[in-house]
Amino acid sequence: MFDYIIIGGGSAGCVLAARLTEDPAVKVCLLESGGADKSVLIHCPAGLALMAQTGQANWAFETTPQVGLGGRRGYQPRGKVLGGSSSVNAMIYIRGQREDYGYWAAQGNAGWGFDDVLPYFKKAEHNERGGDAWHGSGGPLNVMDLRSPSRLGPLFIQAAQQAGYTANADFNGASQEGVGRFQVTHQNGERFSAAKAYLTPNLARPNLQVITGAHTTRILLDGKRAVGVEYRQAGSVKQVKAACEVLLCAGALQSPQVLMHSGIGPAAHLQQLGIAVVHDAQGVGQNLHDHVDVVQVMDAPHLKDSFGVSPSGMLRAIQGVFEWRKQRSGMFTTNFAEAGGFIKSQPGEATPDLQLHFVIGKLLDHGRKPTIGHGYSCHVCLLRPQSRGSVQLASKDPLAAPLIDPNFLAEPDDMSRMLRGFKLMRRVLQQPALAALGGRELPMTAKAQTDAEIEAVIREWADTIYHPVGTCRMGNGPLDVVDAQLKVHGIEGLRVVDASIMPRVVSGNTNAPTIMIAEKAADMIRSA
Repeated sequence: MFDYIIIGGGSAGCVLAARLTEDPAVKVCLLESGGADKSVLIHCPAGLALMAQTGQANWAFETTPQVGLGGRRGYQPRGKVLGGSSSVNAMIYIRGQREDYGYWAAQGNAGWGFDDVLPYFKKAEHNERGGDAWHGSGGPLNVMDLRSPSRLGPLFIQAAQQAGYTANADFNGASQEGVGRFQVTHQNGERFSAAKAYLTPNLARPNLQVITGAHTTRILLDGKRAVGVEYRQAGSVKQVKAACEVLLCAGALQSPQVLMHSGIGPAAHLQQLGIAVVHDAQGVGQNLHDHVDVVQVMDAPHLKDSFGVSPSGMLRAIQGVFEWRKQRSGMFTTNFAEAGGFIKSQPGEATPDLQLHFVIGKLLDHGRKPTIGHGYSCHVCLLRPQSRGSVQLASKDPLAAPLIDPNFLAEPDDMSRMLRGFKLMRRVLQQPALAALGGRELPMTAKAQTDAEIEAVIREWADTIYHPVGTCRMGNGPLDVVDAQLKVHGIEGLRVVDASIMPRVVSGNTNAPTIMIAEKAADMIRSA
């Protein structure tokens, strides 16, 4: 028997485990399907490239065939390890725009406006630049500038300025708009995941039990109250009981999956699969949306200081490995997407609706295949897509992957913005600062010159930039799953705490906002 059971040892789960066990009288059990975060590929920032190719610590889901992507199945990587996706992501620290949280609050979620959540961002953060009105100092999560940045990032920033964009040294400060280098969740040249920030320092607490290799199959209910969790571990079915609450932190793709396997979800869907309905919650699994993204890749054979497979590149990599092992510096401290920006697809936009990620290598197929030669790449993603999809169950088997349908590019406005964004990205890459590198756009996108051709290329190559949200939406409407306290409507003793509760995705990378959500949730839980 524990006071709290946390399902999922990802970013939110690690925060809750640390914060709730600050009270020695509170007993917490954390269940994680994956293993411990011991791999050097997790802790070495550039190791994410090899993890992408090996599938290590990754659920590696796929979507259903996407009509908007020409019938292709998209890729949906999610972390399967302590730290969750913060142990396998590109480590970019972005909060989003003030207006994002204003939208959340306007949907009936009191206490979720920007001025309400900023203290929790600051509470979580230790920014090596120092604390100020926008940033925290002394928090668990280390945020810093890259230790050994590539020379290519500043060239991208210079090219973007030549294209008319303003330099911005802090995307998390007074204004998000502009171009610059990203800050990252690193410390001393290593990845600083949510596990490293919150969980690892507190594993010795006697009131915290972490169980890995534990795949949650369902939440145990007594009537309409959550009282425990059933999970499978090493072929055995086990149970743990919760005296106070069950805290579901399995992420936007798997939190609705767990709820539905527990009988909480759309009644007709559950009945079709033979799952007994405990609570007919029509919104569970609905409102799935994600940042759709497309990449332009530039081939630059003579650019030997970019990442790539070549004799000189391999020699440089060997040298880089020794430097990182000895000094925790050098090329292997990169997060690859070192620079980027937030821009408007057209002048009339109130705030940026596009994000650029500049990558210091040739990136194809989410980095899952090694690319021969050298070059650089740029992503453009749509920050506030209108298209909405769903997560459903594929079968009654709780170990089966869910049916993930982001419904990419279903709304014409999404394609219009992506089309404009592609042309703006291409314009940046054509500016003198980058053109001097002698890069040539790969034929996969270079063939597209007219709007119709660019739209066809987007449908052929676009996919996620890894920010699914919304499937357990917060609010008070008929399709909302949790209230402003993150309590599941209609069920006692159960909260959802992760990116699935976002009414609308934030305008940027989602890891820092997920950590903020958990920091705020911890305070709400303790004051209940």
